[in-house]
Amino acid sequence: MGRKRCVGADCSKMAAGCCGVKKQKLSGSPGSGGPGGVGSGVAGTGHCGSDLGIGSSSTVAAAGSVNRVNGLGGPGGSCSSNSNALSPTPGGYNSTGLSPNLSPGSGSGSGGRKMVVSAEMCCFCFDVLYCHLYGYQPPRTPRFTNDPYPLFVTWKTGRDKRLRGCIGTFSAMNLHSGLREYTLTSALKDSRFPPMTREELPRLFCSVSLLTNFEDVGDYLDWEVGIHGIRIEFFNEKGSKRTATYLPEVAKEQGWDHIQTIDSLLRKGGYKAPITNDFRKTIKLTRYRSEKMTMSYAEYIAHRQHHHYQNGIGHPLPPYNHYS
Repeated sequence: MGRKRCVGADCSKMAAGCCGVKKQKLSGSPGSGGPGGVGSGVAGTGHCGSDLGIGSSSTVAAAGSVNRVNGLGGPGGSCSSNSNALSPTPGGYNSTGLSPNLSPGSGSGSGGRKMVVSAEMCCFCFDVLYCHLYGYQPPRTPRFTNDPYPLFVTWKTGRDKRLRGCIGTFSAMNLHSGLREYTLTSALKDSRFPPMTREELPRLFCSVSLLTNFEDVGDYLDWEVGIHGIRIEFFNEKGSKRTATYLPEVAKEQGWDHIQTIDSLLRKGGYKAPITNDFRKTIKLTRYRSEKMTMSYAEYIAHRQHHHYQNGIGHPLPPYNHYS
């Protein structure tokens, strides 16, 4: 069960993938043939929603030759983007940049080190989408770190937080440009959903996931549910190389064990033959961790209003962005 740390150029070669699933339920024996009704086997642009699954083998070139990945579910995929001091937190927000009701995702952080992901990143994503949908000038450069990380932007909607879009990249991108790009890509170009409209904004939740600690492992079971995201590489029935990925929260949210998660990923990646234990052993698996922050639209508006009035700016909220 050897482990190989994936860093630098090795990680940059990893294709982007999807990270979520569209409310699919597993059926059948997880040990024979895999879960039923999970995989579409259709390759497309990457997504990452919270409807379940990431996984598609094919990659789609994005600007700068970055591959997109779906990390939450459905076919397709691409994702990617490191860190330093965070910008000062405004009054009413704690040292992690969170409002009193905001909290990082369950897979967030690593050990006792300071988190890089922040509420400001979710605000920036909302700013980018808001300005695009209303035809305003794009928001100015944000104040948080611009270090490079692999990243995913996930949109959910409604009280039950249904997946609305999720696309990211495993290629490290500078956060300012990466979040700007994947905010719009996940909101407007996730092939599983129609492009978002301004009427949907009040019901949205935005999550930013920064991916870290990539490790190649020799055993496809050598990862922890709820702690690690996983990316698999395998060869399908036709001998074509395929890839698929789930962010760390997916398996836990779905109540899956290791085998169910692997089998779901294989189906999402387009593998249609019966899944045997011998075949699972041929999978190349990379595990990783993520820092995740989630913010609702209501929290976003409250955050913006705080800056709006604190800075004494008199014009209406829509054209205002707190980075100017």
